[in-house]
Amino acid sequence: MSFSIVIDHVSFGWPDGTKVLDGLDAAFPAGRTGLIGVNGSGKSTLLKLIARELAPSRGSVSVSGEVGYLPQNVPLKAGRTVSDLLEISRTRAALHAIEAGDVAEEHFAAVGDDWDVEERAHAELDRLGLGHVGLDRTVGTLSGGETIMVALAAQLLKRPDVLLLDEPTNNLDLDARRRLYAAVGAWQGVLLVVSHDRTLLDLVDQIAELREGTVRMYGGNLTAYEEQVAAEQEAAERTVRTAGGEVRRQQRELVEARTRIDRGLRTGRKAYENKKVPKIVANGLKRKAQVTAGRQRTLHLEKLEEARERLTEAEQAVRDDAEIRIELPGTEVPAGRTVLTLPLDPPRRERDEPGEAEESRVAGLETLVVRGPERIALLGPNGSGKTTLLKRIVEHGAHVPVRYLPQRLDLLDDGLSVVDNVRAVAPSASVNDVRARLARFLFRGERVNQAAGTLSGGERFRATLAALLSAEPPPQLLLLDEPTNNLDMASVRQLAQALSAYRGALVVASHDVPFLETLGITRWLRQDRDEGLAES
Repeated sequence: MSFSIVIDHVSFGWPDGTKVLDGLDAAFPAGRTGLIGVNGSGKSTLLKLIARELAPSRGSVSVSGEVGYLPQNVPLKAGRTVSDLLEISRTRAALHAIEAGDVAEEHFAAVGDDWDVEERAHAELDRLGLGHVGLDRTVGTLSGGETIMVALAAQLLKRPDVLLLDEPTNNLDLDARRRLYAAVGAWQGVLLVVSHDRTLLDLVDQIAELREGTVRMYGGNLTAYEEQVAAEQEAAERTVRTAGGEVRRQQRELVEARTRIDRGLRTGRKAYENKKVPKIVANGLKRKAQVTAGRQRTLHLEKLEEARERLTEAEQAVRDDAEIRIELPGTEVPAGRTVLTLPLDPPRRERDEPGEAEESRVAGLETLVVRGPERIALLGPNGSGKTTLLKRIVEHGAHVPVRYLPQRLDLLDDGLSVVDNVRAVAPSASVNDVRARLARFLFRGERVNQAAGTLSGGERFRATLAALLSAEPPPQLLLLDEPTNNLDMASVRQLAQALSAYRGALVVASHDVPFLETLGITRWLRQDRDEGLAES
């Protein structure tokens, strides 16, 4: 088998000494590969190494062909245009200059063979559901999902040999996800995608699992991977039971052997004391018994140690992935209490039919009222204003303490450590108390001193959530914007369980309907560009 990406004994660590990869060897074949692993295992770092965004401290990375890379967090500048994000502004400017009559040689050099760049850009945007987005539109006016799809269009326009995607479905609405699935399904080159999106991972040809510093390849998609791992775990657990039984058997045999030996020694001693045998014979029997006892004890100890080693080896084959343990503040809100009253902008007014008198038709809510421990799901397509609505709630204020988890996880100070970020929002908590809280989010030992700017996407989420839930005063209204982005599947389950136990009010904007259904949602609201906020 020929490999398109080869990782040869690669090591990488952050400047503060945090090791991410240590002597990693891996090879990725042609076709579509899903790269999975728990948060913090190094998946995003590995993609950056392959994309030459980072350089390994040791080892080498070789790639066959040109690389296209869509990072987890697309770098944005509000003043940039869609054309800039597509990386075609220079070519377009040259084209427009030539069309205006400027035949300078540098313009032709800038265009090269790309005379249809604008047509291809529009076609790619349209294929991804962005036909309404103009090339001169500023990035600051795009939603998070629209920005990701434009960034994906930029990579597809390059026609790279190898395409790297890091959590590409984050922030995408259902329609955008379907379009991305179609693009992945039609991809003919080499694809390496990091994701926790089950539908996307069921489109790949093989799964690469990054676990405990090594990569293991599994043929087939995510469903096939899970079936294989489940079978392996069942076999491993059987082996543990068998090995454990063998340890207990060897322990019993050792005790029984010692009992027999001690009984023999006591019998010989009594025979001598009762003058049944001469002293010289008794001493000979004693020495022989002691030698035999030593040999048998050594033999049984060796068998017991071998059984214990087999048990340890079997136990290591059983997965015991650490999961976050979220303890939300015990802030119960009475059922009749008004938590939030937010006047809403009037929805767009439309004519029923062309030529009719302009008659207002209001489909949306005029005021958003939240009472008691309501659990509200906020749905809507990308760009409909869900994030804007959540920010308005924060700015307007609620009748209870409110905390907001943004999509971009920009609550942390990148220059501060994880522990100092939490202490900044919980000044009355002791260092030991903060460290204990962080341990529930899998930040233990020296990891609490890691700079926030060096965290992976999943680690950043955990640190942000730890700060959010440790804040003083504790929140009685939680606003969450796409909270499952960047989380591995185990952490999504843990988050759902924790939020299900929360007794405050909850507003969650998400495209992850299966996740929302686990939260016991009491109201489903839909934000629409034209009709505003309405009951769904």
